[in-house]
Amino acid sequence: MSAQTPFLVFSGTHSRYLAEKICNSLACPLGQMNTQHYADGEFSVSYEESIRGRDVFLVQSTFPNSDKLMELLLMIDAAKRASAHSIIAVVPYFGWARQDRKDKPRVSIAAKLIADMMSTAGINRLITMDLHADQIQGFFNVPVDHLYASSVFLDYIKRELPMDKLVIATPDVGGTKRASSYSKYLEIPMVICHKSRMRANEVSEMRIIGDVEGRDVLLVDDIVDTAGTITKAADLMMENGAKSVRAIISHAVMSDPASMRVDQSSLTEIIFTDSIPYSKKCDKVKILSIADMFAEAIRRVCNDESISSLYIIK
Repeated sequence: MSAQTPFLVFSGTHSRYLAEKICNSLACPLGQMNTQHYADGEFSVSYEESIRGRDVFLVQSTFPNSDKLMELLLMIDAAKRASAHSIIAVVPYFGWARQDRKDKPRVSIAAKLIADMMSTAGINRLITMDLHADQIQGFFNVPVDHLYASSVFLDYIKRELPMDKLVIATPDVGGTKRASSYSKYLEIPMVICHKSRMRANEVSEMRIIGDVEGRDVLLVDDIVDTAGTITKAADLMMENGAKSVRAIISHAVMSDPASMRVDQSSLTEIIFTDSIPYSKKCDKVKILSIADMFAEAIRRVCNDESISSLYIIK
């Protein structure tokens, strides 16, 4: 890699597919790293080129299992010990974010714990996208650049979807702010699904607040895990007279049996970003890349430029 390159980009094992696209957008090579695995499951990381005095960007989403997070922490620690000038964690999907508050006795706040771990390891900045809760930014004592997938989704909405009968919907009350932002920006109506749960990943009851009859519904959310909520919401929309139902989701967690549920649901299609790799077979799934958006954020951070113009809607 040229000594004139003002920054270096490295990737964890499981986000290399995205890091390569980011580097293509930046017209720079991906830095050389080596991850060595041991028989007992332990692993170590090492940089295969000098990073002394350089600004390093470490690309790794921390989706399950915890090996992704551990690899990122080792990458950060190795960069600090190799005398990097600054260490910027690029975490398109920030895992463990659903545990962002103490909502019952004797539980951990995992998102705060992960923030502390990354800070202790030695990051100087975090670049991430569509956190499950905005307040997680306050868990860090370093700058956080919180990007939004809306800049990618809006182009697709305007280009591919029928706007005359479109209505924005949220599959639960917690996503009201996100859905409202799309509704206001696109100047179209919004409806809400109200759900109640008996336990995690299981919806016991759901009802619609608003009118969807004769409308093309666009559900908006940040995460789909088992797809129970999103598919139940889509089916409920169709039962209430919707013309079609689609969904735009930032992060394709898609734990089993999510793909099967989506395939068998009333959804016409479900659109994700590539913050998490999706390799399962489902004809209704479409993937949009966030590589150019993250590349532009990296470029602006390196040049001390504002990134607020990347926030079309929040």
